[in-house]
Amino acid sequence: MDRNTPKLATVFGGSGFVGTHLIPLLARQGYRVRVAVRRPDLAGTVRVAGGVGQVVPVQANLRNEDSIRRAVVGADVVINLVGIGYERGKQTFGAVHVDGAAAVARAARDAGVARLVHLSALGVEQAADVSKYAASKLAGEKAVLEAFPQATIIRSSIMFGQDDGFFNLMGSLSRLLPVMPVIAGDTRFQPVFVGDVAEAIAKAAAGEAKSGRVYELGGPDVESHRALLERVQRETRRNRPLLAFPTGIARFGAGILGLLPFKPLVTGDQITLLGIDNVVSEAAQKDKRSFAAFGITPTSMDKILPTYMWRFGPNGQFDRKERPTVDGLPTS
Repeated sequence: MDRNTPKLATVFGGSGFVGTHLIPLLARQGYRVRVAVRRPDLAGTVRVAGGVGQVVPVQANLRNEDSIRRAVVGADVVINLVGIGYERGKQTFGAVHVDGAAAVARAARDAGVARLVHLSALGVEQAADVSKYAASKLAGEKAVLEAFPQATIIRSSIMFGQDDGFFNLMGSLSRLLPVMPVIAGDTRFQPVFVGDVAEAIAKAAAGEAKSGRVYELGGPDVESHRALLERVQRETRRNRPLLAFPTGIARFGAGILGLLPFKPLVTGDQITLLGIDNVVSEAAQKDKRSFAAFGITPTSMDKILPTYMWRFGPNGQFDRKERPTVDGLPTS
């Protein structure tokens, strides 16, 4: 390839929550970006993250190795962001987190890709014995490193940001329910801003951290599950009573709801994970396998949550005297 030709990055799952923050970063760094998704016709919005023709969605399915190989042809960097929170049909944890991740790693290796970055989840080692999700994530990491030993693994705590799955869900529940159910209220979490995770991934793709390592990313604040729900109450200006809910009953109820033919509000596996601490390990801190390796100072929830949690207040934006901003730009 001509040395003047911009490098090509293939990003699997690039139209999702993390991808929509990562793609603009890669585009600003001068990459041509190939966004590999199952439905490229639904991912047209990623095109505007770069210049004309710089960001292009292509069809790929982690259950189809031929499509994966087509997506990585000519790529200098491959990034796998694909993950699922629950199983449905052929989209199982094993098919996506293990077999699919391994297929991406093999394709990247065979295509001579310089760097591979794989997004995993924090706490998978501690939870693998009791959570099918965590076990698949951990097995996926091992499969990736077996096929591509110099891959960079990024384990992230629960992420917050404009379209996150946790705080938006809790905000919706605070608006709908007369009480807020608390499951495993003492469990510790270390929520991390999605923009910081995207920046770390971009730096890893650029070779700004040691490859072949597992990094753990968490935000600056460690809070219990109960404290996070109290934070949601403050941000939404509501005062719902917090009601402790037995884990066993919650898991049973989730199992019943899981039989219905629509996206579950929560699964039994996710309830199990709520009972396991989700924080950066002491070993990762000691070895600087954290944000320190990327030279990133993680962003506090205090700065980001107010920019979108106002939507769940009693009167929405009309409860605020000033429109919330992020880095000086107004939010929607």
